[in-house]
Amino acid sequence: METLANLESFVRSAKGASFSAAARRLGLTPAAVSRNVAMLERNLGVRLFHRSTRKLTLTDSGERFLLAIKDNLEGLQQAISGVATDGGEPAGVLKVSMGLTFGADYILPLMPAFLARYPGIRLDWQFATRQVDLIAEGYDAAIGGGIEWQAGIVSRALAPLHLIAVASPEYLKTRKPPTDPADLAHYDGIAWRSSRTGRIRERLMRNAAGAEIPVRLAETIVLDDPEATCRAALLGLGVTLIAVSHALPHLERGSLVRLLPQWYSDGGPISLYYATRTLLPSKTRVFVDFVVQAFKRDRLAERFAGSLG
Repeated sequence: METLANLESFVRSAKGASFSAAARRLGLTPAAVSRNVAMLERNLGVRLFHRSTRKLTLTDSGERFLLAIKDNLEGLQQAISGVATDGGEPAGVLKVSMGLTFGADYILPLMPAFLARYPGIRLDWQFATRQVDLIAEGYDAAIGGGIEWQAGIVSRALAPLHLIAVASPEYLKTRKPPTDPADLAHYDGIAWRSSRTGRIRERLMRNAAGAEIPVRLAETIVLDDPEATCRAALLGLGVTLIAVSHALPHLERGSLVRLLPQWYSDGGPISLYYATRTLLPSKTRVFVDFVVQAFKRDRLAERFAGSLG
């Protein structure tokens, strides 16, 4: 079945005779609109537009298709938005992307209560650290932090993404604790390389007084997955910087120790993302509201704040 995003992109492009005009109406980038239309053409097996550097012109197939769907698009939007069980409750497959550890520790435990309240919703989740294209890949929502998202995406901040320095008690047995962020460079470092950019970022650590010190760990071990980075620290292989949300269970058990408790690196917010739509599907709306309220109730924003030391 064709996605609403593809159909909206086609209709708006046809009416405006350009991807740019459609992008402005939909709050997307022209490239995203072009991808949506190309996907629609591929799925239908026909070319809908003649493309030139100056404008788009509908093919005969495109004209017939536009005539068939343009007056029904609003009704289709409402139908998708209001899709429900016979009892009037939100229903359908909820496709969401998020990191494995964060999702398993903080989102999945919310689902028994969520699904008990909305039994018509089914979950289709992808646990991955890569950035997904919500619209082109057909996701209802994504949860992540430190990510640049494209136009046409709404973000709801859940908690801060603060990174802190940690090591295992075993590793620290024969080593003096650091007194300054610059000291971290003298320990065995477990560095994290972004799988998206291939780079190892230098981090800026700060404290409540406003002081800031750049930090780059020794590259004794370089990994491209935050869970593997945490596991390496638990095994006593060195010092690493990980998100408070990731470290918290291990800190509470005593299997990791926080170094420099007054210092942290700000990675921006951990947010819940979904596509901008006037008529948001009810399954997405109730999921967003449920997660946001749960984070407020459990005061996770405060618990994840590295600045509290």
